[in-house]
Amino acid sequence: MKKLLLLGGDYYQIPAIKKARELGHCVITCDYTEENPGHQYANEYYNVSYTDKEAILGLAKSLKIDGIFCFSTDGAAPTAAYVAEKLGLATNPYKSVEIVSNKDKFRAFLKENNFNVPRAKGYHSYEEAKADFHNYKMPVMIKPVDSSASRGVSKINSLDLLQEKVEIALKFSQGKRFIIEEFVENYGYQVEGDGFSVDGQLVFRCFANGHFLSKSINPVNPFAPTGPSWPSNMPEHIQKKIHDEIQRLLTLLNMKTGAYNFDIQIDDQENIYLLDMGARNGGHLIPLVTKYATGVDMIEYTIKAALGEDCRDLKMVEPHGYWSSYLLNSQNSGTFKGIEIDDEFKKNNIVEYDLTVKIGDKISAYTGSHTKLGTMVLKFNSMEEMLEKMDNMASWVKIIVEDSLVKNS
Repeated sequence: MKKLLLLGGDYYQIPAIKKARELGHCVITCDYTEENPGHQYANEYYNVSYTDKEAILGLAKSLKIDGIFCFSTDGAAPTAAYVAEKLGLATNPYKSVEIVSNKDKFRAFLKENNFNVPRAKGYHSYEEAKADFHNYKMPVMIKPVDSSASRGVSKINSLDLLQEKVEIALKFSQGKRFIIEEFVENYGYQVEGDGFSVDGQLVFRCFANGHFLSKSINPVNPFAPTGPSWPSNMPEHIQKKIHDEIQRLLTLLNMKTGAYNFDIQIDDQENIYLLDMGARNGGHLIPLVTKYATGVDMIEYTIKAALGEDCRDLKMVEPHGYWSSYLLNSQNSGTFKGIEIDDEFKKNNIVEYDLTVKIGDKISAYTGSHTKLGTMVLKFNSMEEMLEKMDNMASWVKIIVEDSLVKNS
């Protein structure tokens, strides 16, 4: 029985813990939140923050682990690579993982290597950013350098809101840094999804359409994701351009074998912007829905990679059918009173449904996936049905909230 150390134990880590146990491994989880639901599925749990590299290294040495990995969380990826490198275990290079895990370092790397990249720079304080603000073309995005799922992200058109939005971004940054970057107008849907490299070659990727609250009425955070849908509706020649840009990046970073999560924009000139690439599997049930769409079990390959096992049998498989994951959310803060789902939608579209709150709970208006109320895996009969329903989910799924602090229009 091999020992696997998994950094984290929240809701999104549960499938990885279960799969590793299913494969016969001893799974040890760690983070500083003992009540996280994933820990109950592990063989052992240790209350150690996964952002503390030296503490995790000490734990890994004492446990004599055979592999270490993170799953669906950006903050743990550098620690996993650092510890694996120190112990001589299978990993992508720590230096490269650290670059892709920090938005300011990633933007600088892209610029140095002639990728399309918006003007961007990292800062520690509002005062620093204010002094530079005149160099940017409006509008700009304010983002934590080390956060994911649009947490702490804002778009502004003038200096007036800079201080307020910087303060929000810093709340979501572990390293207390943020970036300012010029806004890229997206052509069509943002391209999301996961991929996997073997010996540095991108052998598998499954691109999806990114859906956000921007299509809702008066969203609290228009950049908050509501879930991806598969397959991507981008033309094949654009998907090939994206594939080639990702491969060039992997080669420059000297990546080896492992999973990646992508956020990519395409402008109206078909220029590819690699906004983010996490050296880990995606959240929002991406590996689960990828398996529904392609039959490829990305979780199993991630575990094999962490243990240094052979992954060369993994091949490209195109998605079949129309699938999505959806993050249940409310635009109101208040007391959760239930959920109303259209009968035909329930019968024809829902594959899996998990509600993580109960009636009577206090809930917050949706500002990012950390305030989701649950998840759904959905299937559809066509691209048109999928995109229309994903962009207008309130017509089929209604969250009932009482004593709202924020009123719907």
